[in-house]
Amino acid sequence: MTGHGVRALPVGEHALLLECADGEASAALHAEVVRRRAAGELPAVREVVPAARTVLLDGVADPAALAALVAEWEIPPLGAREAPVVELPVRYDGADLAAVAELWGVRPREVAGIHSRVGFRVAFCGFAPGFGYLTGLPSRYEVPRRATPRTSVPAGAVGLAGPYTGVYPRASPGGWQLIGRTDAALWDPGREPAALLTPGVRVRFRPVGEAAG
Repeated sequence: MTGHGVRALPVGEHALLLECADGEASAALHAEVVRRRAAGELPAVREVVPAARTVLLDGVADPAALAALVAEWEIPPLGAREAPVVELPVRYDGADLAAVAELWGVRPREVAGIHSRVGFRVAFCGFAPGFGYLTGLPSRYEVPRRATPRTSVPAGAVGLAGPYTGVYPRASPGGWQLIGRTDAALWDPGREPAALLTPGVRVRFRPVGEAAG
């Protein structure tokens, strides 16, 4: 166990898994890892992979030495950091909009205002290339996944599941509650980086169409 409640676990000979108490702590740790890596204050690491409550450091020469180094870090809270902001225009007309409104105890037209007022942050990526798990929605607005997943969700669909908001980068099966859609290109192999939403990036949703009024 390192300092700050971070548990360091060796993974094989050249990787270190840093486990945190919750998602906010792991996001703050990931941001500190990225900052130190960019500043040349981190030993060589081939890959940094954040997840819901962990940060995996792969390609490490001496995991034990790195764990000892992490134990000495002062890790600022996320609110103390600046991060790039991506704004996504969204038409709030998703197939599950009425169901989500009922779960929230509001009218369907109010969902856009509630959701778009939240400042989101990409906690980690997974499921499909370019799919970011966005945190920030207050716990009272958490909704369950659909009982029956859809066989195909269109690219650009904005969905909710548990504490997360996500945007489908391409058509794929999915069980998230769909509240809207965006035309933004979430994944473009010809772009650098290919993913529009990467861990640590802040995200704002901007209503367009009828919800904009």
